[in-house]
Amino acid sequence: MKYVLLFAATGDDVAMFDNMSAADRAAQYTRVGEWFAQNGAKIRGGNQLGHPTTATTVRFDSSRTPLVMDGPFIEGNEVLGGYAEIEVDDLDEALQMAKSWPPGGAVEVRPVWEGGERPTSAES
Repeated sequence: MKYVLLFAATGDDVAMFDNMSAADRAAQYTRVGEWFAQNGAKIRGGNQLGHPTTATTVRFDSSRTPLVMDGPFIEGNEVLGGYAEIEVDDLDEALQMAKSWPPGGAVEVRPVWEGGERPTSAES
């Protein structure tokens, strides 16, 4: 089964990362690199995302007119920092990977829908 792990952090976590010393930031990247190396056989792709301040958001008003805004305007306090697409036997294995994510924060685990009929929320 394929899943996407969405790596999220709070705004406070992002500020803390931004204010880390170069050595502490390098150590964090080392731990993340080790996690990717340890799980490399299951990872099918993924990337770190740009800083939230680099985001541009498209929203649609009630008449479906697109509105383009500078900034990360997704609702909520958490920001996505990156993602990894994984292929594992089942949800339990995906959750074990998510639980071992070194930076902490939040990791959303979501099944990948590869076509055909869209699964219902109970099936996914």
